Amino acid sequence: MSKYSIEDWLTLGERALNKTAERPRREAEILLSCILNKDRLYLITHNDEMVYAPDFDQLLMRRNSHEPIEYITSSVSFFSQDFFIASGALIPRPETEILIEKLLEKVDKSSQEQIVEVGIGSGVISIVLAQHLLEASFIASDISLDAIKIAKINLMRKEMMKRIKIVHTDLLEGIQEKIDILVSNPPYIEDGIVLEQNLSFEPQNALYGGSVGDEILRRLIDEAFERDVRILACEMGYDQKSKIESYLEAKTFLSLAFYKDYAGFDRGFILELRR
Repeated sequence: MSKYSIEDWLTLGERALNKTAERPRREAEILLSCILNKDRLYLITHNDEMVYAPDFDQLLMRRNSHEPIEYITSSVSFFSQDFFIASGALIPRPETEILIEKLLEKVDKSSQEQIVEVGIGSGVISIVLAQHLLEASFIASDISLDAIKIAKINLMRKEMMKRIKIVHTDLLEGIQEKIDILVSNPPYIEDGIVLEQNLSFEPQNALYGGSVGDEILRRLIDEAFERDVRILACEMGYDQKSKIESYLEAKTFLSLAFYKDYAGFDRGFILELRR
């Protein structure tokens, strides 16, 4: 095993990732940080330090095969926090932070309401909401046992096992508790749509929502009305705004507000059904 300076390792990594990564230097730093168990600031301030970097080439190969760097490092940043992530759960995106922010605008911080998340995935939505809504109760469901295992790791790390109850089920099946707020980042991509190569590493059942794409969104809307939910907060596809509006046309509710993502595309909605 060879020993090189941190700068030499980074230069090697940057060259190896030059054709794959948009920011090869930064990604090389992330991968080397993972191996050395040091933060990126340490690499910068100790760039002449001689170190061993076992398996660095293996990590570079994985990244060059377009595997998401979050899966390679088992870490993802969300709401300025680090969370565990693995291939059994969708990688949280910055856009999902907007969903949380928009929902928090509608909920009193002292609320004792029952909040239910459909599709807990890695657990980040329920965890962040629970961190902000200290008096609320939480239930989260997921049809994937792999995702639930990942979510439980994050719940344990964030000391949320007692705050958030996880149910292995499809949507709300078997959940009998009263639901005040329903939140979800469901699958909403139309079956057959060809996605970017890196998305092939993510769980496909968390991406594709059916032959039209909005089937699960419509099921969630139906559940919200049937269960007398106060607020339904969902992410959606950039082209699904008009479909959601049409589906709700014949229904009675208080308000419907859509929001955009950082790129300016329609990305989700907050539906208030009652006060």
